[in-house]
Amino acid sequence: MLRINAKDLAINEQIRDKEVRVIDADGNQLGIMDAAKANSIADAQNLDLVKIAPKAQPPVCKIMDFHKYCYDQTKKEKEARKNQNIVTVKEIQLTLKIDTHDINTKAGHAIRFLKNGDKVKVVVKYKGREMAHTELGEAIAQRFFALTEEFAVIEKPGKLEGRNLIMILAPKPATKEKK
Repeated sequence: MLRINAKDLAINEQIRDKEVRVIDADGNQLGIMDAAKANSIADAQNLDLVKIAPKAQPPVCKIMDFHKYCYDQTKKEKEARKNQNIVTVKEIQLTLKIDTHDINTKAGHAIRFLKNGDKVKVVVKYKGREMAHTELGEAIAQRFFALTEEFAVIEKPGKLEGRNLIMILAPKPATKEKK
């Protein structure tokens, strides 16, 4: 849907087109007519003539209460911002030589992030000759997922990017809590 900023719309006498297509307040088409005649129809109803589609041939104008329209638009935008959910991505780094307690601690952090509705980027870093055994990193990533499986789903499976294996976990829909 094309979003039109209410401040950019031409209203009443600002409409300088010779002919316009007019839609009344109920949404019915009144046809193509002179802009001055359309403006007088709007004045007779104590409403405004607003150009809603300036690029159309001929431009489309609607008879409406412009101030009420602006108010409704700002209210919709405010509601949309209020319902917006910002998802952040938290990163957890692992190595091939990680011990059981360390991976459990990091899984606990990941579970806390997932409960808050954040995504978790799991990075298994390879050092030196460890690149020859990438399957060990994949096993660690799968073990990490097994620890967080109750709260997470794999959004992006483990993929080798340079010297890192990267896997992205997203929270399960039922585990999201309000902050």
